[in-house]
Amino acid sequence: MLFHCRVSTRITAEVTGKFLVVQLKYVEEMQICAAKANMAAIAVTIDGLKAALQRRGPDSLGTKKVLLGPKDAAGTRVLPYVVPDEEVESGSFCVHALDGHKTLANGRNEFGMAQSIAEMYFIGSVLQLRGTKPVVQPLVDASENVLVYNGEIFGGINMGSDCSDAEVVMQSLGNCCLCHSHGTGSGCGGKPVPVLLSSMKGPWALIYWQVSSLSEPLELHPQNASRTLWFGRDAFGRRSLLVHWPTLKDPRLLLSSVSPSSSAAYSPDPEIEYEASNSNYWEELPCGVYGISIDGSRVDGYLVGEVRKHEWMNSTLKELIEWERKLIKPNHDDSSPSGSLLLSGDRDLLSASANGTVELSAHAPACMVLEALRKSIARRTTKYTIFKATAKNAGHGDIVPVAVLFSGGLDSMILAAILHECLDAKYGIDLLNVSFEGEAAPDRITARAGVKELRRIAPLRKWRLVEIDAVLSDLTGEMKHVMSLINPAKTYMDLNIGTALWLAAGGDGWVYEADGCCQDEHGQRFRYKSEARILLVGSGADEQCAGYGRHRTKYKNSSWVGLHEEMKLDIQRIWKRNLGRDDRCMADNGKEARFPFLDEDVIRVLLDFPLWEIANLSQPSGIGDKKILREVARLLGLHEAAGQPKRAIQFGSRIAQESNRRNFGSNRAANQASAGSVLFCKASR
Repeated sequence: MLFHCRVSTRITAEVTGKFLVVQLKYVEEMQICAAKANMAAIAVTIDGLKAALQRRGPDSLGTKKVLLGPKDAAGTRVLPYVVPDEEVESGSFCVHALDGHKTLANGRNEFGMAQSIAEMYFIGSVLQLRGTKPVVQPLVDASENVLVYNGEIFGGINMGSDCSDAEVVMQSLGNCCLCHSHGTGSGCGGKPVPVLLSSMKGPWALIYWQVSSLSEPLELHPQNASRTLWFGRDAFGRRSLLVHWPTLKDPRLLLSSVSPSSSAAYSPDPEIEYEASNSNYWEELPCGVYGISIDGSRVDGYLVGEVRKHEWMNSTLKELIEWERKLIKPNHDDSSPSGSLLLSGDRDLLSASANGTVELSAHAPACMVLEALRKSIARRTTKYTIFKATAKNAGHGDIVPVAVLFSGGLDSMILAAILHECLDAKYGIDLLNVSFEGEAAPDRITARAGVKELRRIAPLRKWRLVEIDAVLSDLTGEMKHVMSLINPAKTYMDLNIGTALWLAAGGDGWVYEADGCCQDEHGQRFRYKSEARILLVGSGADEQCAGYGRHRTKYKNSSWVGLHEEMKLDIQRIWKRNLGRDDRCMADNGKEARFPFLDEDVIRVLLDFPLWEIANLSQPSGIGDKKILREVARLLGLHEAAGQPKRAIQFGSRIAQESNRRNFGSNRAANQASAGSVLFCKASR
């Protein structure tokens, strides 16, 4: 078996080998037996995975190999063994057996025993964003447990402001017991791994090889030949993790943050390349915690692993996943529920200002959402030390640790305004805007207007609008690369969104001279590349606050209950439709997307309010949709942004229009073909 893994900002795991028996019980009762994989026919390569991962994590690239062996006929069990780096490089590694004998590099020990029948290969590339000293993954502790981790901890595990997430997670996992019990683990000397992972707040994906624990060291019970490979992603899927389940054609189990590009990772055989890259080779791993207990006690030459998906063990987290709202349908007139409530004279929700106007009090829903967003953005920007925060843009000297994916619309304006409140005044803020129609694209127009409004409320802040101009016909090679990034997504809509996000996250564009403010049409622009590694993105706002056109249609046809069910569906599938794809596209630039609207506490606050406080779709577009966020914008002084209609990035940047003309001849033909849902891989064959 082979294994691979990824790290503090990306992950890869691969299991291959001479023999593999796996029962995938959480999908269906099935057994896959593969004898001696034909490596020549396997498309995905280790070098290809390394190349793809290092684009995401350019700070370091590390590997660890773990060798596994069965019980031999004499009853000797070969223990899991982490191969030292120098032995991996030289190829002279050996495997230690329980009785002190060892398997030599020639494949036999002094008694003629066969060497290990399987290996796990972990790969970790790091984009370091926290801590005060460099961290190289995979991490290996004194018990030879191995971790590759990608994410941020914002609660549930105690950690200092200057700590590395990966090191804290590794230490916490090392204290977990070896049992798989759904209980607390109090009788095992520690809590089970699923309990710990269920308690973690924040986005994460990880792979963890658990061979021992501090409370249950391996030497105390060597008769236990079963060790566990844990893997999974957070409950909302904010970090990518792809899986290739073993098949007869490719019997490896692979886990990876990203699908390698075909040129770097796949066989030169075009049929193999097409199958591996476009025909369901990879799939998004559903959110959750998975464990494979690998049994090495058999004497028939097989390792047996049963894949089990564990339940989330945190009741609060379960409530968020279920996404049930207590108050959905108002008892009074549906046409203006919120207005009826506020105008009824409820003084708990209203207060009079000094000039006699009526204002929302600190107990009003919008104020509570604003406060939750402030805390969410602070967690993601200023509460924890930003590693290498002093990186400077060549030739300009301005420190920019955080940028915003910026259209000038409601969501990105709120993020920018709150980021200004959180971030020290000495830092600039980059606003990244992409256009496929130059100055005429709707998102470029609203972005320039948005910068002016931000400068009115925060004139001393260094706002820099980075205008990223693109021409679709010039992006042939780039589009092929993005196809590998969005994999397993395969529609033109996914490709258009992925391309726009990839370009925007790259931050390579133009800014106006002097202070970066849009001046008149005669102003001079110069080239500029944003070095900010943290990107704030507005994902999750539309799903939670009824911002899509389909929400209005559902409300029209099925009223409040239908609207609630549509929004619930959106949240529960966002991991598959949006977040994995978006994470892969943005992280490919060595940047990390952070989603303040998908903070656990923000989701909780929004769910606690009646649906009619969140949206009122009986009102026109730009008023009733995302009503509560429009009130938040007004509290921030963003009165123009508060009236902006929803516009998806593929339409606001005009890439969808250009793609329709290129691939279907015209927008009309594309609309007739429902271009957004057309599979580009089929159309290209």
